[in-house]
Amino acid sequence: MGFKVTPVEYKMLCEAHFYVLQNTPEVDCYRLEHLTRGENWLQAEHRRCFIRWVRQRIETELAKPEHCITQTLRWLANEPRGDVIRYSGYGINGYTFHTREHDLRSTTQNSGVTVEGESFHVSSAKDKNPVYANMSYYGVIEDIWELNYTSFKVAVFRCKWVNNKTGVKVDENGFTLVDLNKEGDSSDQFIMASQAKQVFYVSNPNDGRWSVVLTSKPKLYDSGDICDNIKETPSFSQRLPECEDDQNEDVSYLFESRLHCWGDISSRSAAYVR
Repeated sequence: MGFKVTPVEYKMLCEAHFYVLQNTPEVDCYRLEHLTRGENWLQAEHRRCFIRWVRQRIETELAKPEHCITQTLRWLANEPRGDVIRYSGYGINGYTFHTREHDLRSTTQNSGVTVEGESFHVSSAKDKNPVYANMSYYGVIEDIWELNYTSFKVAVFRCKWVNNKTGVKVDENGFTLVDLNKEGDSSDQFIMASQAKQVFYVSNPNDGRWSVVLTSKPKLYDSGDICDNIKETPSFSQRLPECEDDQNEDVSYLFESRLHCWGDISSRSAAYVR
């Protein structure tokens, strides 16, 4: 199994940790409490100080004789270790993902990723009527990290996301097209591996700037004692063609049993990939 343990910049580590906190159900009540100061405040202050605030909040609760703080919350509040395990590949929920760097050396493409989440929109800083909408985001995996919270680990993907305003469109036939050169918000790079769905990008013969998005069916992993029967994921746009992912690479697996994007740290079926 190929991996390496490396220290990472604290700012980027905090960005990954912030995303885990944002998408862990046990933290929801604290996230909502922290956001009672107004939705527009979310854009800057929530991201800047939520990690410190939730740590102090949990410490206050733990000091009480009777509290309801779980072990998960306790370790999440302490933040992950500074050294992360980095992989070039990761298998989870019936998909096999690789980093973009790995894809450049391979004959197959496995770095395309999509995630559905709730998007928050305001027209200006004075807008008191924000609009929420579910959106699909498309990107490419740049790095695969495993955050170590001492008593458990959380796998996250650092991705380069396409700008949804200028880099995503649906053509007259209902196919979703993306311009991979139109980069989105670089301050919001991470998703949890359990949330990811795989897509493939095929160059549009009529316009090389755009790529057609193809979906991939989750596969059935079977490692003897562990067998994860993954249901087919429905298409997330009007008409997305499906691509049969025929992978012939010699890959080793180590199976592990067992706002917001959909998924959390407890709902996963993973395999590390060399």
